[in-house]
Amino acid sequence: MPKRISDEEARELGVETMHQLMDNGERRFRLRSSDGTSYIRTEAANEGGWQNSHYHKKLTELYVVQSGWLVYAELSNEDKLSMRSLKQGDFILVNPFIHHNLYMSPYTVTHVIKYGSNVTHTDWFPSYKLDKLTKHIPESELRKI
Repeated sequence: MPKRISDEEARELGVETMHQLMDNGERRFRLRSSDGTSYIRTEAANEGGWQNSHYHKKLTELYVVQSGWLVYAELSNEDKLSMRSLKQGDFILVNPFIHHNLYMSPYTVTHVIKYGSNVTHTDWFPSYKLDKLTKHIPESELRKI
């Protein structure tokens, strides 16, 4: 029978949990490693909302939609906005330096795996330019994508 690893033992091995209630009402349940990689289960609130636009320099992110739907927004190197709707079972891979954001519809649940190499600090950088292009778009418009 497998032996349970305590939270303290996990921390000593460089793995910890961190759970948060975000400003937009999302609940995030994280499993983080000292190497900068992590797993996050995100549960959207009872109202849809945009997350904060960002990019990573070393991390790749795999987003999987467990239930509900979301809109993935991306800003190209030429400052061109593209958006795509994802539903239950869909996934998207986001490479380093890609400015991106998500609109999560009410009660949507996603899983995100963040992985990379030599990540020794916070690898999350805001993308104010993408926020300006997306945060004002209402759900009624996003449903048409």
